[in-house]
Amino acid sequence: MTAAVLGVMGGSGVYDLPGLEDVREERIASPWGEPSDALRIGRIGDTRIVFLARHGRGHRFSPAGINYRANIDAMKRAGVTDLVSLSACGSFREELPPGLFVLVDQFVDRTHGRAASFFGDGCVAHVSLAHPVGPGLQARIAAAAKSEDIPVHRGGTYVCMDGPQFSSLAESRAYKAQGFDVIGMTNMPEAKLAREAEITYATIAMVTDYDCWHPGHDAVDVAAVVAVARANADKAARLVARLARDFPAEREPCPAGSHRALDGAIMTAPAVRDPALLAKLDAVAGRVLNA
Repeated sequence: MTAAVLGVMGGSGVYDLPGLEDVREERIASPWGEPSDALRIGRIGDTRIVFLARHGRGHRFSPAGINYRANIDAMKRAGVTDLVSLSACGSFREELPPGLFVLVDQFVDRTHGRAASFFGDGCVAHVSLAHPVGPGLQARIAAAAKSEDIPVHRGGTYVCMDGPQFSSLAESRAYKAQGFDVIGMTNMPEAKLAREAEITYATIAMVTDYDCWHPGHDAVDVAAVVAVARANADKAARLVARLARDFPAEREPCPAGSHRALDGAIMTAPAVRDPALLAKLDAVAGRVLNA
């Protein structure tokens, strides 16, 4: 059996993980470039934790400037089996107010030009993304939230925009009309890449604002978002700590198939696969390429 290692991707306002013990920092070299920051590796209880600040400490990288492939590859090389994304977001629903955590289960990708796959010419692969969030991991997050008396809304669709600008009023109204629940700038292609790397993924979408559709609230501004994000960060740390304390010692099979997402996914015949690309895929796809 594979030992469970819990990864935490810290979004806006979450640049460290309080409560992490026996911490060491490690800069893991990735053939996909530089990750956003050094990995902070430690434990909470008996669970091994790997934390990475998505934007880098000090918030150095914009959403479009993040090297998502390097981040996920580094997590994979560190042994991460399950990845929790802590992500600030705007809300399109009155009943999802600032301060609430939304455990989304679907994504819509409205980004452009971001490197969204580890695979490509020379080694083509197609993984299923029908259910991008691991149901078991999400259930554990929900149980941890209940234990800590942290209100969460379970289910919803996260639409990912490029940014860095916030939505126009027309965009905000259009997304709301399409039935999306929250909006953010980072979970795509992160969730896609996690699936290709066979890492089970789940998002805690931390609502900071009502985007700009709501007639009773001002347009989004950084000061307001940061204020709520800081308050959310304290709750998020408490939630992750509880999740870690109750986490299983061994990796659990994912009902959505993330733990074996590459089974049958590679289309390119072995004889014509690109050796240079295969070398870069050693961590992400080593299980199937070396079988």
